[in-house]
Amino acid sequence: MKFLLITPPLTQINTPYPATTMLKAFLQAHGHTAVQADLGIELVDKIYSREWLSQYAMSVDKEDERAYLLRCSEIVEHVKAFLRGQDNTLASRIANRSLLPEGERFEQLADMEWAFGTSGTEDKARHLATLFIEEVADYLRDHTDPHFDLIRYAEQIANYAPTFDEMDAALQAPTTMIDELMLALLQKHLEADRPDAVGFTIPFPGCLYGALRCAQYIKRKYHLPVIFGGGFVNTEWRQLSERRIFDYCDFITFDDGELPLLRIAEHLEGRLPPDRLLRTVTPNTPKLIETDENPTNQELPMPDFEGLQLDKYLSLAEMTNPMHRLWSCGRWNKLMMAHGCYWHRCAFCDTSLDYIRRYDTPSAATVVDRMEHIMSQTGISGFHFIDEALPPKLLKEVCEEILRRRLVVSFWGNIRFEKAYTAELCDLMAESGCVAVSGGLEVASDRLLKLMDKGVTIGQTIKACRHFRNAGIMVHTYLMYGFPTETLQETLDALDTVRRMFDEGIVQSAFWHRYAMTCHSPSGREPERFGACRSDLGANPFCNNEVDWSPLHGNGDNQFDYDIEEVGNGLRIATYNYMNGLGLEQPVRTWFPNIRFPKHKKHPTR
Repeated sequence: MKFLLITPPLTQINTPYPATTMLKAFLQAHGHTAVQADLGIELVDKIYSREWLSQYAMSVDKEDERAYLLRCSEIVEHVKAFLRGQDNTLASRIANRSLLPEGERFEQLADMEWAFGTSGTEDKARHLATLFIEEVADYLRDHTDPHFDLIRYAEQIANYAPTFDEMDAALQAPTTMIDELMLALLQKHLEADRPDAVGFTIPFPGCLYGALRCAQYIKRKYHLPVIFGGGFVNTEWRQLSERRIFDYCDFITFDDGELPLLRIAEHLEGRLPPDRLLRTVTPNTPKLIETDENPTNQELPMPDFEGLQLDKYLSLAEMTNPMHRLWSCGRWNKLMMAHGCYWHRCAFCDTSLDYIRRYDTPSAATVVDRMEHIMSQTGISGFHFIDEALPPKLLKEVCEEILRRRLVVSFWGNIRFEKAYTAELCDLMAESGCVAVSGGLEVASDRLLKLMDKGVTIGQTIKACRHFRNAGIMVHTYLMYGFPTETLQETLDALDTVRRMFDEGIVQSAFWHRYAMTCHSPSGREPERFGACRSDLGANPFCNNEVDWSPLHGNGDNQFDYDIEEVGNGLRIATYNYMNGLGLEQPVRTWFPNIRFPKHKKHPTR
């Protein structure tokens, strides 16, 4: 049986999303044929082409807008070549701002000399070229397709969607120019590959519209079986009761897709009844068959990148911060070291789901074998380990194996700020190629860290960050605000902790998220343990993940006795300044000019 595995628009445009590479290898190891495509990067490559932009420009009535688009069409192939690393000589022309047309995004530029200095010409040019790419996307969104975005394609109608109504309405509307381009690319794959079934990985809400629009086309024109799976499906659709979704697909798989796809193949070949499908929902078998049957991490075959158009990916620099750039700049090979999280206790995390709760590790030799195999296929020696948290013991063994084989690699990934990250381990990581780590300090309050069962302390985190800094490894920390029972003073104290860490130079980057209670997390499943109660326990017919909540005692429907939106805004502004070395001497309250501070606020008693 032949599968066409598709990553729909849009995930990232600097590197392939890894799901199809793993599923392709697994299916082929079990006697099936699989081909893969990243429609996102193919769509971006088509839009940002001289041919398409010039044709589009000639359809625009306003002379100034037509002239802008024609200018874009004249230089776009050169900009793509620069962003692909194929023509670095263009950096000086872009950096001196004599080449690119400049719109609103350029008006908000920071001092470029301050951000990049006089020697960072290529970095400066990459940032400016990224703004150019984004401004073309802005124009298309404003004039052609209101859903278009380079990453969050139609995300506004997929995020927190309790019903299917808005998405269904968008899919019943006439196709846009962007839709037509996407469907033309899809048709080429369908005609060339002649698959027996088509599978879509949907990791994020920004991929859902593209997957559904493509599936709609397949059902109408080709009548092939369509399969949906991926991270968004796993978290949002586990309580799905909306039947209209099966107008677009035939199978919805949950958790790891390897065995579900294998069983679907057996079913389509007439060798397996529908009630034997693993972790799969169909129109006629609405119940999910839960099972612990999974191939071990050690048993999985090497990922297979064959068929992906690796030369088309663009390395962007959306932000000047060097740590943030790792997400969008460079064609990092994405690879999972260990399945699941070895801690899987944090109150805010989806610990009831398989991708978190089932911890499974291969040997260090297997991890490095996979790295060498991927390097031989892609020609890239940089790796982004996409683990929930890299296990320190296995990480140490992998580093030692890299050094034993004398490999030259670069890598980064997510960690927990464990006491295991000693000076010796951090030095070993740096020597073997680690360039950065990201980890959650979360609420930066020992009381709240204990409440949410994070398993780390502020002191322990600071000590680990010092070891990373001394080893030359960049550190990004995730932070959250608005956790149940969190007081305004605790939030201020958390920001002050972050300020001191920036001042000491032990973190280089940080980002604040507002706490979201999810139905798959300990705080969502047992909110009373954390001083909260859920406002609505009923299931939506379509998406179910984030849930509304209120304090267990006190404020009625109001979650906080202060303006949480204003606090979030102040946290972001302060941290942006800290990342740029500004405002480190100011009292943290100065970032919240519109907040009225109580003279004294005790921690709530529970």
